Amino acid sequence: MQLTAPRRRAAAERCAPSLRRRALRCRTTALSHSPLEPTVIERSSPWYAYATHAPKPPPGPGAVPTRFEWGTSPGTGPGAAAFGRSMRGHRVLELGCGQGHNAAHLAGVQAARVVAIDPVDLQIRRARERYGHLADATFLTCDALRYLGRRTVRFDAVYSVFGAVGLVAPDLLLPAIARVLRPHGLLVFSVPHPRRSGRPFESGGGPRWDALHLSDGTWHPVVRWELAVGQWQQALLRSGLRPLGARELGDPRRAGVTTLMVRARKSAAPWTPTGSGQGRCKEAARKVPYPPGKTRSTAVHTDERRGIA
Repeated sequence: MQLTAPRRRAAAERCAPSLRRRALRCRTTALSHSPLEPTVIERSSPWYAYATHAPKPPPGPGAVPTRFEWGTSPGTGPGAAAFGRSMRGHRVLELGCGQGHNAAHLAGVQAARVVAIDPVDLQIRRARERYGHLADATFLTCDALRYLGRRTVRFDAVYSVFGAVGLVAPDLLLPAIARVLRPHGLLVFSVPHPRRSGRPFESGGGPRWDALHLSDGTWHPVVRWELAVGQWQQALLRSGLRPLGARELGDPRRAGVTTLMVRARKSAAPWTPTGSGQGRCKEAARKVPYPPGKTRSTAVHTDERRGIA
C-alpha cells in the first residue's frame, strides 16, 4: 500500500528522533578517532553492506569501460575531459574506487598510471578480478587518510566519485590531498548535491546524517559533510588548493540535481613529504577512521547545468 504525502510526512516525523540518535552514534564514532588512528571495518558496516548489495560482476577479466562517470547516471558529466588534458603517463590517485570502473578507464583508455584505494576489501577483490590484468592500475585496500599520510610520492591528479571526499571532514582530508599533489596538480571530486530531491540545505558546513539505501529496501544512517559551493571553495583555499569551478549534474530519470562536481588545482608551493613511505596498505580489510567506501547518490536528476556561483 502506498502512503499518501501527508502520511509519509507523519511517518518521517515519527522516525526523526530515532534517525537523529542513530546518526549521532555514527557521527560520534566517525569523529572520535585521530586522523590516522585505524578502526576496524566490520561486516556490519553500512559500507560493507553496500558492497554486498552492489551488482556482482561476472567472473574473470572484464572489458574496460569506455567512459569515465562522475554522476548517478551513465553519460552525464564531462567524463575524463574533466582532467583537462591527456592523462597519458600521469600518476593518478582515486579515493574510494568501489569496483574500480573509473580507475580501469583511466589506465586502460587514457594510459594513466592509477592507484585506486577503497577501505572495503570486497570491493578491491572485485576490482582485481575484473581489472587486475591492467598493468597500470593498482588496487589497494586502505582508507584515505592513512594512505595519504604515508605517501612520499606525488600525484598529478587525485579524484573521488562519491568516495572519501564528503565522507571525511574536509579540513582533515583536503590538506592531506594537497600534500600528495604536485604543484599545479588537479583535484576533482563529485559528491551528492546538498539540495538533491528538494531536501533543505543546512548552511553550517558540519557533518549531517544521510540515509544509505540498499537494493533490498533497507537503509543505514551515514555521516556526510554536505557543503555549498562557496563552502567547498573556502575549504579548498584553506588547504592550499585553488578552486577552478563547480558543476551540477543531472539524471534523465528524475527532475532536479543530485550531484555536485568540483575542480581545484594545487598552488605552486614547496611540497614536504609527510611520511617515510613505510607501512604500505595491506591487501586486506583494515581499520579506518571514518564511514568508508564508495557510495551512490540516493536520488537522481534530469538536467545538467554549468556555472554555479
